[in-house]
Amino acid sequence: MKNILISGGSIAGPALACSLLRHGFRPTIVERAPEPRRGGQAVDIRGVALDVAGRMDILTGARALATRMRGMSVLDGDGNEVMRTTEATYSSGRLDNDDIEIMRDDLIRLLMDRTRDGVEYVFGDSITAVEQDGHGARVAFERAEPRTFDLVVGADGLHSNVRRLVFGEESRFIHHLGTYLAIFRADNFLNLDDWQMWLRDGDKGYGIYPARGNTELQISFGFGSSPLDYDHRDIEQQKRIVAEQITGLRWEATRLLEAMWKAHDFYFDAMAQIHMDRWSDDRVVLLGDAAHCPSPLSGQGTSLALVGAHVLAEELGGAGGDHRAAFARYEERMRPFVELNQALATENPGAPASEESVERAKNAISLDSRALAG
Repeated sequence: MKNILISGGSIAGPALACSLLRHGFRPTIVERAPEPRRGGQAVDIRGVALDVAGRMDILTGARALATRMRGMSVLDGDGNEVMRTTEATYSSGRLDNDDIEIMRDDLIRLLMDRTRDGVEYVFGDSITAVEQDGHGARVAFERAEPRTFDLVVGADGLHSNVRRLVFGEESRFIHHLGTYLAIFRADNFLNLDDWQMWLRDGDKGYGIYPARGNTELQISFGFGSSPLDYDHRDIEQQKRIVAEQITGLRWEATRLLEAMWKAHDFYFDAMAQIHMDRWSDDRVVLLGDAAHCPSPLSGQGTSLALVGAHVLAEELGGAGGDHRAAFARYEERMRPFVELNQALATENPGAPASEESVERAKNAISLDSRALAG
């Protein structure tokens, strides 16, 4: 039980590969994109996930690449400042704790650097079928020849291909939270200096903060909506949806929209969660957002992916070849932790969860004793 295929090369997949290497496994990662994905918002490594990052030997690198925000301003619809703080930001929470906010692609690069010498990476391909029997999982690909693996891990995000192939259609598991989010980068034409700006007008608005030493802007548009019908791979269609939905926003909305049309790293999706009764089926198991996406509204998707990768690898390493027992223990340990963190997204609609809830959720698992903390 050493040959493991991981679908997904974002955060959860390379994190699992990093942890599996320490237990003597041979991971292969298949990623649909032709190269490591760029772009994406700042993500957080919080609470017990910091311990996991240390065990993966990426903690020092993550701290070196962490954002250095000084605070934020909240604006009304006309761009007038209604609140200013140097104690916290919407993207990362309080600024005086040990948690790390890091750009998503920086974290991916750290994880890939840790796994280059022991992991086979296959870019530009995707799984098309999985057939399981007592000897392994026979996997078919869009481009490569079929191969047999001992285990298959779906770490391929909210719209998981592995989950669809093995567990059923996405509609059975996805729960929309009534909001959509678009994210992209632009030059820092506002000259922001480690300072965030957040504007909200009714159920739509945008957030802006600098990145890459204040040379770039990270821009996000958000708006409330019931589920929309669109092609997840049609970027131009998605940009049109965003432009239509945020019509009427003022202050810098016009220039931000112009930047959106030029952006090459545009991301758009619903704020949604995944809820499943089980995360494994014989030789296939789900990890991270594919299993239990908490949505970016929770601020905990990355931490759940890192912790889940550590726990899954640890259980596989100690199972003596019994993958079913390993999967059961992985889910037993992770599910209470996941549920507390998913609840952060819905605790206070339209605003962040309380500091008390975040503190409790981000530390609600023990890495060593295998007992729910608190």
